[in-house]
Amino acid sequence: MSLGFQAAGCDITAAVEFDADAARSHGLNFHGGDPEHGKARDITNTKPADLTRDLGLGDPALAFDIIVGGPPCQAFARVGRSKLREVSDHPEAFRHDKRARLYIEYLDYVEACSPLMVVMENVPDMLNHGGHNIAAEVCEVMSSKGYTCTYTLLNAAFYGVPQMRERMFLVAVRKELLPERITLPEPTHWISLPPGYEGSRSVALKLLNRTFGSSADPYYQPAPQAKRGLPGAVSAEDALGDLPTIDARKMLELGTLKRGARRMSDAMPYPISSRPSRYAALMREWPGFEAKPHLVDHVIRYLPRDYPLFARLNPGDQYPEAYRHAVEMFHEAVEQKNAGGKPLMEGSEEWNALWKSIVPPYDASKFPNKWRKMEADKPARTLLAHLGKDSYTHIHYDSKQARTISVREAARLQSFPDGFRFSGTMNPAFRQIGNAVPPLLAKAVAEALLAQITAALDASTGPMCLTTRRN
Repeated sequence: MSLGFQAAGCDITAAVEFDADAARSHGLNFHGGDPEHGKARDITNTKPADLTRDLGLGDPALAFDIIVGGPPCQAFARVGRSKLREVSDHPEAFRHDKRARLYIEYLDYVEACSPLMVVMENVPDMLNHGGHNIAAEVCEVMSSKGYTCTYTLLNAAFYGVPQMRERMFLVAVRKELLPERITLPEPTHWISLPPGYEGSRSVALKLLNRTFGSSADPYYQPAPQAKRGLPGAVSAEDALGDLPTIDARKMLELGTLKRGARRMSDAMPYPISSRPSRYAALMREWPGFEAKPHLVDHVIRYLPRDYPLFARLNPGDQYPEAYRHAVEMFHEAVEQKNAGGKPLMEGSEEWNALWKSIVPPYDASKFPNKWRKMEADKPARTLLAHLGKDSYTHIHYDSKQARTISVREAARLQSFPDGFRFSGTMNPAFRQIGNAVPPLLAKAVAEALLAQITAALDASTGPMCLTTRRN
């Protein structure tokens, strides 16, 4: 979110980030490695005045124009609008319902900093979480505090990101600036989303068919529709095709790929013959985050059992198909051993060992999307923080490489430029990328909102107390 807003022209002044590696990444990329800006902070014990004092920013009410973030919504699984009002009006309400605490702390920052604009991002389930539309309830609270509010669902693929990522965005702007309506960003790319995305959206929007108080929900705004005349969505191959090839099976044979932590320090040059797509060129040339001659985070997981299976998969195959391929490969291996003159006895120790060396142990009837081989000509499916544990949801489309995606490839699919650095080793880097808002999507949101605020300020003829202290 910070990178997208910076690209739209904002100065990134501060951050409150609990994850230590993500906090260090913030300090590295936005504050030149300043340790104070790279310090992990817990919002439950970091008050606005603490933050501005530590960073030398003075009065919180004068420090920030915009607050962006993604406070967890799980705390509000069963909290209704009346409870949210109680939480908002009574800072000690968390003593009665600790699930509300993080939301209280977020509101503390809004109260103390009086920003012109607030942007929240979260999963679509925030609209139908424990029988409550949390986004609508948050909007009601923010509206009572003097903000014009709206929320919607945006898919990153419509905004130039090579990933079909559906997320909720909630925006609040001071009513003195935008008293009536907030305009959402217009799509720049077109794609026909797979049926699963439409189904998930329908589930998330289910509560909108009910009433909110005595009238229909006044805050929800349908996302602007993409038109077929727009450029096609950025594909996985557009995003990754210019990056160095990593032949996992060959590296395994040569002994250059081993078990253990992947430290992002081995330099790997870009292929001399590669011709970057328009998207890849943007990732290499992003102002302020230009690519170096060598990549240092193009690292992959050590998955020796599965490389032959990855090569066998067809584009779009998920775990049930992968399991069937693996069983076929096992029977082929049995036939090969039997042809060698020493038949394998079913159920024998050698039989079981061979099965274990080829077939993944997961139940094929459960979690069908646990694995997925990407399609070269389509955007990737949603990247999750679970990338920090395994990367099977994003198997490279190139069967010759036969592997899961690298850290840099995950960053490309999320629209992080090649010059953006991730703190820590491979697993923390994957987690940070999976948790992130795609920078290009954040940039689209920021540009649309800033244009409206600028227009409102330009059109103002009377005194505007909100802006007298702003740059």
